[in-house]
Amino acid sequence: MEVCKRYVLLTALIFSLADRVSTSVTHYSIPEEMKKGSVVANLANDLSLDLKTLNERKMRLDIIANKKYLDVNKETGELFVAERIDRENLCLKMLSSCYLKMEVILENPVRIFNIEVEILDINDNAPQFRRDVIHLDISESTPTGERFSLSNAVDPDVGINTVKTYHLSSSDHFTLEVQTGRDGSKLADLILTNALDREQQAVHHLILSAVDGGTPARSGTASVIVQVLDTNDNAPVFDKPVYTIETHENTPIGSLVIDLNATDSDSGSNSDVTYSYSLYTSEKAQQTFNLNPKTGEITVKEVLNYEDYKIYDMEIIATDNGVNSLSGQCTVKIIVEDMNDNHPEISIKSFQSPVSENIEVDTVIAVVSISDQDSGHNGEVDLQIPRHMPFKLRQSSDNYYELVVSEPLDREKVPEYDITFTVTDRGSPPLSDNETMTLELLDMNDNVPQFPQSFYTIRVMENNAPGALLGSLTAFDPDLHENQYLVYFILEKEVANTSMSMLFSINPENGNLYALKTFDYEIEKEFLFHIEARDSGSPPLSSNVTVHIIIVDQNDNAPVIVSPWRAHGSVVEEKIPRSTDKGSLVAKVIALDIDSVHNSRITYQFLQVTDATLFSLDQYNGEIRTMRMFSYRDPRHPQLVVVAKDNGQPSLSATVTIKLSTVETAVKAYSDMTEVPLEYDIFSDLNLYLVIGLGSVSFLLLITILVTIVLKCQKPKSSSKAPPPCRNSVLSERNSTIADSTLVSNDAYWYSMFLAETRKGKLVVRQPLPKGSRYIVSSLPRGTGVSDTSDSAASTLQVRVNTIT
Repeated sequence: MEVCKRYVLLTALIFSLADRVSTSVTHYSIPEEMKKGSVVANLANDLSLDLKTLNERKMRLDIIANKKYLDVNKETGELFVAERIDRENLCLKMLSSCYLKMEVILENPVRIFNIEVEILDINDNAPQFRRDVIHLDISESTPTGERFSLSNAVDPDVGINTVKTYHLSSSDHFTLEVQTGRDGSKLADLILTNALDREQQAVHHLILSAVDGGTPARSGTASVIVQVLDTNDNAPVFDKPVYTIETHENTPIGSLVIDLNATDSDSGSNSDVTYSYSLYTSEKAQQTFNLNPKTGEITVKEVLNYEDYKIYDMEIIATDNGVNSLSGQCTVKIIVEDMNDNHPEISIKSFQSPVSENIEVDTVIAVVSISDQDSGHNGEVDLQIPRHMPFKLRQSSDNYYELVVSEPLDREKVPEYDITFTVTDRGSPPLSDNETMTLELLDMNDNVPQFPQSFYTIRVMENNAPGALLGSLTAFDPDLHENQYLVYFILEKEVANTSMSMLFSINPENGNLYALKTFDYEIEKEFLFHIEARDSGSPPLSSNVTVHIIIVDQNDNAPVIVSPWRAHGSVVEEKIPRSTDKGSLVAKVIALDIDSVHNSRITYQFLQVTDATLFSLDQYNGEIRTMRMFSYRDPRHPQLVVVAKDNGQPSLSATVTIKLSTVETAVKAYSDMTEVPLEYDIFSDLNLYLVIGLGSVSFLLLITILVTIVLKCQKPKSSSKAPPPCRNSVLSERNSTIADSTLVSNDAYWYSMFLAETRKGKLVVRQPLPKGSRYIVSSLPRGTGVSDTSDSAASTLQVRVNTIT
């Protein structure tokens, strides 16, 4: 009973809901691909709904069995596009129509409305072929009018937007026919309009286009490749109908005579060719020559003999391997030629050797004959000699030639020639023979001796040993034998009344030059003379070369100290005031070296000094100066030992000892020559010790008397030393009129310096003597009556002035 009650209630509910669902269907149509948000219709108006109650009644849209492409606006009641609609994807199987079915549901009270939206097609798809390339194989023997079905194109659009027709690209052999199928689709057939020939065109490329009926129309394409199949419709063809071949007798067996080539324009087995002799070919030809059936090569099978057969005629057939085989033929004529099997011969009738190198041009040296036993071109011969030789061939008569001189000969360049006579016939291939003769040249004395250098400079160290080898001056003569033997001479030349042969000697056989004496650079510095080389030819030829002997200085002279002068031994005594200022000149050491520039450069240094803090020595000019003033602690008799060294290797030196005596005098006169010795300029400065205050006349008188006494007690004293003179203006003259220590100067100034003890310090005054004077400074001769409180008369210098006109 309970079940029956529930069934009655359920039935009543269903009938109640059925009363609330509208049985009518509202229909709409829209095109596919509408923009999102596009309005389809106003459901509120179409369904007579109150806009104000749509939200309260919870109006919604349900799509039956479809994706929600549409939606409803509860504010306006409009049906709008929610997503892009693609008809081809939505209705894959619907060819004509496509619908979206939906229900519009409202509550309070429940109302359901049925609506459907038809999706209309637009032409948004182009036709497409299932394959991009369509392959067709058609035999070239296919008759015209034959049809070939082509794959049709598909277009997902419907109606007028689907495939409407087909087009074919331009072709001379094919046309296109379009038909309508039972289902209304368009089909395309390819029709052969002209016969095909594979040999002319084996492949045909066509373009098939499918066009739909939309606006604008869309199209798609596919390539149609027609492969033409071959039929055996062409016979093999030789390159030539007749072949004429020439071959020599005695051609080796197996040698290739000719390679025949027959071509068949067909393909596959239809183009494979087989070669064979025809029945018209003689058995002798088939025995003598071998024909390769696959390659068409004809080779020598037996030895060819020109005397037996001169010409072989044969007919060759080329057959293809098609089902209905075709063939072609050609004629081969083989001509056997006589072989050049005899070598030419050469015979030297006369040949003159040796000959003089000065032989005249166009002189005949040899006579040659040539011959060949063959005939025709094989018996014609040519004679040649190597190129780039000073000879040429001149034909004197048939097969006789003369070898003549074409250029001057020179034995020194080419002493002999290997002349090869080559005789060659004109056969094919040519044969040749040769014979070589050697032509020797006799030497003539036509070359003068040649020295490697035009000028020889030989440096000789002084103090050489007599007989020392100075160098070898060897000349060269390219001649031979006696024309090459050289003798060397020194061309006589006098220098200072001395002959060169007394100073030098040369080996006449090898040119070795020797010194006959010991040379001294300080006396002789160079020699210039000539050496001659003379051959032994007839007449003899000679040449000479200049020799410059330079004597190189050796450090063989020690420095000589010329100032301060030392008459007795090597000790010099000098006096110096103890009141001498710092930097004052104490003495000047001058040394001379008669060696050359490098060996005569003098440097000075202390070998021994009593107090190294008191005196300084200039290493270049020899000046000894005070480094400070004297003090009461300093010794009264300091001693200085100065060494003068030259710049030679090894270095030579000289020393001088200077004993100084310090005195309490106020003024001391010194002579100081800075550059070159000049005249004396004597000046005296008085340092007046003034007493502070001018109160007493007697005190001034006393000072005046004291100063006068000091001046009278002081006597000018010649300096015992001289500064180093300019090396170019000072020299040592040793003769009978001037002492060994004499210094001679031809230029500039003498300087004298006198020092006076004054408050102002030292004063240097320079005064020149007249131009054109010559100054000689020498030591005073022993025995003069000059005396000095210092007992140093030997170091006193005497000045003599000679006027030079």
